Amino acid sequence: MSDEDAIKPAGRIQFNDGTNPDPTRRRDNIVDGQSKESEDHATLDDEEKANRIADNDLNARHKQNYSGLLLLWVAFQSTGIIYGDIGTSPLYVYSSTFSSQPSWDDLTGALSIIIWSLTLIVTLKYTFIVLRADDDGQGGTFALYSLLARYTRIVKGDPNLSGMVKLERYHTGELKPGGRSLRNFLENSPVAQFALKAIGVLGISLVMADGVLTPAQSVLGAIQGIKVADPDLKTSTIVGISCAVLVLLFLVQPFGTSRLGTCFAPIVTVWLLFNLACGIYNLALHDHTVLKAFSPHYAFTYLIRNGYEGWKSLGGLLLAFTGVEALFADLGAFSRRAVQISWLFLAYPCLVFAYAGQAAFISQDENETAFTNPFFYTVPPGSFYFSMVIAILAAIVASQAMITSTFQLLSQVMRLSYFPHIKVVHTSNKFHEQVYMPMANWLLMIGTVVVTAVYNNTTSLGHAYGVCVILVTFISTCMVSLVAILVWRVPSFFVIPVFLIFAALDGAFMSSVLTKVPDGAWFTLLLAFILSSIFILWRFGKEAQWSAESLDRLLPSDVLSDADSENPSSTPRLTELFGSTPVSTVPGLGVFFDKTGDTSVLPVSFAHFVLKFAARPAVLIFFHMRPLPVPFVEPSDRFVVTRTSGVVNCYNVVLRHGYADDVVRPGMARDLVAQVELVISRTVQGDAGELKTLREAYNSQIVYVLGKETMKIKRDGRPKLWAAVRWMLLEVFLWIRENSRTKMADVNIDVDRLVEVGFLKEI
Repeated sequence: MSDEDAIKPAGRIQFNDGTNPDPTRRRDNIVDGQSKESEDHATLDDEEKANRIADNDLNARHKQNYSGLLLLWVAFQSTGIIYGDIGTSPLYVYSSTFSSQPSWDDLTGALSIIIWSLTLIVTLKYTFIVLRADDDGQGGTFALYSLLARYTRIVKGDPNLSGMVKLERYHTGELKPGGRSLRNFLENSPVAQFALKAIGVLGISLVMADGVLTPAQSVLGAIQGIKVADPDLKTSTIVGISCAVLVLLFLVQPFGTSRLGTCFAPIVTVWLLFNLACGIYNLALHDHTVLKAFSPHYAFTYLIRNGYEGWKSLGGLLLAFTGVEALFADLGAFSRRAVQISWLFLAYPCLVFAYAGQAAFISQDENETAFTNPFFYTVPPGSFYFSMVIAILAAIVASQAMITSTFQLLSQVMRLSYFPHIKVVHTSNKFHEQVYMPMANWLLMIGTVVVTAVYNNTTSLGHAYGVCVILVTFISTCMVSLVAILVWRVPSFFVIPVFLIFAALDGAFMSSVLTKVPDGAWFTLLLAFILSSIFILWRFGKEAQWSAESLDRLLPSDVLSDADSENPSSTPRLTELFGSTPVSTVPGLGVFFDKTGDTSVLPVSFAHFVLKFAARPAVLIFFHMRPLPVPFVEPSDRFVVTRTSGVVNCYNVVLRHGYADDVVRPGMARDLVAQVELVISRTVQGDAGELKTLREAYNSQIVYVLGKETMKIKRDGRPKLWAAVRWMLLEVFLWIRENSRTKMADVNIDVDRLVEVGFLKEI
């Protein structure tokens, strides 16, 4: 059988007028790759339909919503991922707050602060307000920034997509007066735009720094409990065991969020329910009067009575809600309703009773030692070894919350061009945003082990730990307030008082914890600053690259003088701008990779190919890969084929694919030619000559052509100081770019048929 006979059409996406494509299911009007549409609706050069598909792919919402039993299952999974961190805080909150046996009044006051922090900051602010500010299902502070960028002109976009990605900007009359003024200020102030970018980037950097500290804090907190059974246990032994547990945790990350969540959820559920049982037991047996802490009066009197020391102790009490940022950062892996269900009906009541029960025991502790290890001293008699096992397991799981958050947030910043491309593995075909990143995983493991060895106890780690948490919550408060005014269009006179209330809460904790910067919190801030600098630097370099690449958007008539000729048999020439050289035609098929997907302009790889060689293959295919946030795209829906206007025997083929599709492989040209052949045979214009030319080119030779872009820094007339700073920043960007993974790294094509066309671009 010849290669020509082996070409089997796999089908082509077809549309009725007015419909939108759904990449997750097969079209009803396609049967065995054959469209039920008439020939008039299957024209090869129907750009309107191709543009409609592109618009849907780039602008449609892909947020996953669950209901029924699936919602409950996702909520159960989220318990295993999200609440390990905030759920293990009872291991060390009181020991991080008090340095000596507290009085009943101080204990009740501290408990009141814990209860109202969990109620106001976690439940009210995060669960009911912040979780609603998702960006197409994605959470985290950077999602807030991305959401604002959808509704205001505060970001310079990629010119390759700017014409296809729509800005969801409200008309001026649709915004409240306060919203109009705020939006005008942000859109006209470069300083405000940079500040927003820096704040959004700092938020995710702090969460990632938290991802280094959380595993160390949680695992050390659990392993230290062994000292209750063996007071002579050395610190080096505890650190060694903790490091071994942490390495094991990072080794299982490739199994993915869904599997880990399913395995970890029973552990966290048992842990939370055990804390609930311990709390009820201690309240009933020791001192139920501590429940008076539900009155905020005790929180205020605690702070007034203790003055400076009371304010300073807020740095330890805020550890009660460490991990709250995971509720929002991990949103993309689950859903808002799933997180709300798991928090309100399980984690929140269990934690409140856990802290109340510990306070009840400590208030009646005659040995005055229970506050030093509040969980293990307060467990019911006979349950110590069970509590030890479940605490260690829960502490291991606690680390998962921030590890998953790091993967989620890093995928966001890569998608929005704030970080170079690294390998991303989607770990679930059902839950689309669950990802694993090998490089990030191993770097996190190294950082966590080093931090565990250096800090070696939870008290010193807590100094560094609390800064992350409170800064992220404060940033979230500020960003959500902007979202409320500009996106939700809530009147500013309502938003501002609510903002002030939550900002005051965050500010009280933040002012206290910042005093710990010299004691270890500097590490968190330094790490976050380094990460933020890398993100902003990469974005700065990408914007410079985009500005340079925008000059390469050449129309066919800009390069070929006969591009618009009605005589297809005439010999094309380069335009006068490029020397008017005749362009020869060589036998074969050329597949030129096109990263823009814009059918109106030439791929840069083709433009430089024809300019360098003054030649072109007999048949051209401009090939664009368009990834969709779904696991699979049906073969019948994958390809969109249009004719390139003004260029003879030239076709644009867009490949729509999911993250689990294996679509680019050796022999790919056969699939592309099959798509073009299938559509030519249906069109009125198609004739035997066009099909014959296509098949002859395919049988002659096939060449895949990639553009190889090399950049150098352009000298300009800016002031010397800024020019020097810009040169230094771009040099670092180019070094990172040259040593990072390319987006084509996963493309598996015939190497012996691959040609790279190099070109220089000044930025």
